[in-house]
Amino acid sequence: MWVYVIESRNWTGRRYVGLTASPRIRIGQHNAGEVKHTARYRPWALVAAIWLADRTAAREFEAYLKSGSGSSFARRHFLAPPT
Repeated sequence: MWVYVIESRNWTGRRYVGLTASPRIRIGQHNAGEVKHTARYRPWALVAAIWLADRTAAREFEAYLKSGSGSSFARRHFLAPPT
């Protein structure tokens, strides 16, 4: 499974973390407005996609990235500093 981080191109600082079998298809769904939680903030750009072979590990990593410390980790390692 892929754990992915996307960032809105129009809303500074707006990010979304998700889990998918196909990042390309999922990003397309986000950008087409098919995902309720992200439709308002499109278009989206892929920031990071991390492959984890174990589905349980992928779900745990996704949950971590959605936590406070995981969000800090993502900012340090995946996201460009604000301009």
